[in-house]
This record gives sequence, C-alpha cells and structure tokens, in this order.
Amino acid sequence: MTQSDSRKRPTRRALLRAGLLGGIGVGALAIRPFQAIAAPPGFEQWRDRFRAHALAKGISEATWDRAMGRIEPDMSVFKEIGNQPEFKEELWQYINRRVSDWRIVRGKEALRKNEALFSRIEHDFGVERGTLLALWGVESAYGDPLVQQNHMRPVFPALAALAWNEPRRRAYWESELINALRIVDRGWSTPAEMRGSWAGAMGHTQWMPEVWLNVGIDYDHDGRVSPFGKPDDALGSTARYLVNRGKYHAHEHWGYEVRANGASTRGSRSYAAWASAGVTRADGAPFPQPNASAQLWTPEPGGPSFLLGPNFYSVRSYNPAMSYALAICHLGDRILGGPPFIQRFPDSERALTLAEVQELQTRLTRAGFDTGGTDGRVGNDTMQAVRDYQTKMGLLPADGYGGLKVLARLRQGN
Repeated sequence: MTQSDSRKRPTRRALLRAGLLGGIGVGALAIRPFQAIAAPPGFEQWRDRFRAHALAKGISEATWDRAMGRIEPDMSVFKEIGNQPEFKEELWQYINRRVSDWRIVRGKEALRKNEALFSRIEHDFGVERGTLLALWGVESAYGDPLVQQNHMRPVFPALAALAWNEPRRRAYWESELINALRIVDRGWSTPAEMRGSWAGAMGHTQWMPEVWLNVGIDYDHDGRVSPFGKPDDALGSTARYLVNRGKYHAHEHWGYEVRANGASTRGSRSYAAWASAGVTRADGAPFPQPNASAQLWTPEPGGPSFLLGPNFYSVRSYNPAMSYALAICHLGDRILGGPPFIQRFPDSERALTLAEVQELQTRLTRAGFDTGGTDGRVGNDTMQAVRDYQTKMGLLPADGYGGLKVLARLRQGN
C-alpha cells in the first residue's frame, strides 16, 4: 500500500485519538476475558447482506463459511468503546509501571534469545533494537502465551459486532472485517488463531488486520505473514511500519534527557545548536550526532527535560500519547543498560524493584486482595487489588498505584 492509499482509511493513530483503540495491546491487560453474549435481533439479516458484499470483494465462499457462517457477535465490545482507563496515573507512575524491573529483565532475556533477529532488523531497516524490544514488551509482554490465552478474544465475533452496529466508524470496521477475511483467504491464519483485543489488534506487536495485510512481511520466509508464533514477522514488520508510516530515521537515537538551563523550548534545532544555547545531556556525555535535529520538551515543571528527535515521533505514530512514546523510548534504553532518568519528576517515588513488587503482591494476597499472581508483573488484577486495599485503609488517592507508600503500609501489617 502506498502512503496516499493509507490516508483513505483511519489509521491506528486516528482511531486512538478518536478513543476507539484506547486499551489495545497489553497496555491492555485490562481487557476482560471474552464472554459470548446472545446477539440482538437484526444481526443475522446484516450478516446475510454482508456476505454478498464480502463475496463481491473476492472473499471465497469457503472462507466466509469458515469464519462467519455460524458466528454470533461479541456484544461486549461495546462496553470497551470510549472507556477511559480505570486507573488515573501521574506521568511518573505511568513510566514506573511500564519501565518496570520485570520488563527490563525479560527484555534482556528476549534480546539474548533473538540477538540474530534484532541484528538483521537493524541492518535491514535501521531501527534500534531497544525500540522494538520495548514495543514488544509493552504490547504483549514479549509474546507471553498467557496474555494471548487470558486477555485476548476471538477477532471475528468482535469485528462482526463492530461492523454491524458501531455507528461512528462502521465503514472502517467493515473494511477491517474484510481484511481479516482476506487473511484467512490467503492461508496466513485461521479464525481460531486470530485472537486479539476488542478492536481486532493481534499478536506480538498488536497488528490491526489492515496493517497485517499492507505492512506485514514474511520475514522468516515460511510462506505466510503472521504476528503470532515466532516473533520474526511481527518485529520485522513493526520496524517496517516505523520506517514507512512513522518516518523513522535509520541509526538515529530517539533523543536524550537533558539539562535545559533556561533555553527556549520553541522550534527544532540541531543538537549542536542546542548545545550552543546551553542545553547539555543530563549525564554529561556529548551528543553523538550533532547535526541531527531535535525539539526540547519538559513534560512537567521541575521534572526532567528531553531533546526529542524524529524517532521519538516515529514511536508516537504507534500510539499518539506522549507518555506512551516516552515510556517506550526509556524502556528501550533501560533494557540496553541505560540508567533511570537523572532528574526526578516532582513528588515522585522511585520504581519498585522486582523483589519489592513480588513482596507487594504476596502481602496483598495474604491480606485477602487477589493480585492474580506474585511474579512481579503488575497487571490490572494487581492494580485493582492495590486500589481495594487503599480504599479499605483510607489511603488517598485510591489510584491503584502500588508504590513505596503502599508497600510501607503493608509492612506495618494493618
């Protein structure tokens, strides 16, 4: 697909801005297990009409019967549309939860296991391994099969419900349902394998069907394109996405924490020009590519400042939230051995260590608050347990953030 073609339909970015994909990925561990709900009247008539449309688009009758013949819509998707995150997080809390010891440790393991793959991607696309590792870790916990099993739902019932009865972007959902059918028609996947978020995003790096069809590549040369199983296709194709749609600059770092020293925040300048204006790296090191361009950003007064290059905004093409892009970029640095931010955010706590998160989960479980496990990975169950504990103990705000203050109170045993 050409860039001009991609503008004809809503992109992942546009849908996120519209609130239609807020919660996909394992930023989406909040997704509840799929539960079938009986279809209201009218669905079967729509399905019969849509069958004619799908066949006219070239979908085979065999594929239609296999994927849609006896399907009932997943009506629970309508509860997800427009839902705001249940837990309101300060920026430092958002960063701490995503740039966690668990993700850093598992990211290093994922890199060791896939060193050759990341070297090949860097050679072919120029995309830094840290960026891809972080996207992989945040979107699917490095392809953890338990995420697929416990937090993803069959895609065809979800897309069928949206294409039938979602009023704001029905044409988009119809298009994505056709794309999903084409994937089955090509033999790239099966309806049973195609499990994803409520919006239809699937696999290691949470592809929508349109991305699967138009950006996905057969990077492992097994004759099909798949975001499931081996991570080769998912990571290679995600690198291609960042280059083609995010305008990624090959072999250029996303940016750096800096000391702004009162410099004006306006405009894009070269790193050399920023240095001349008194902006220095927080760690005191020189800027390695002084002629590359960047913009100055201070998210919160008194907190850390950053020079952001084009590749920060390439990551942002995957999810338009500045907080998401900062978390991805910082997590990538940490996996590769970089330090925490040098300047703290105002009123922030340091992130808990892996052992401290496990202790928090263990103490909550013993106190009768189910965290869904004690492995050191903070998902929705742990956040809910923390909020229930905060509410019971009168710890305000009851925001679900399990940090040093909550752990200290749990250690007191009351």
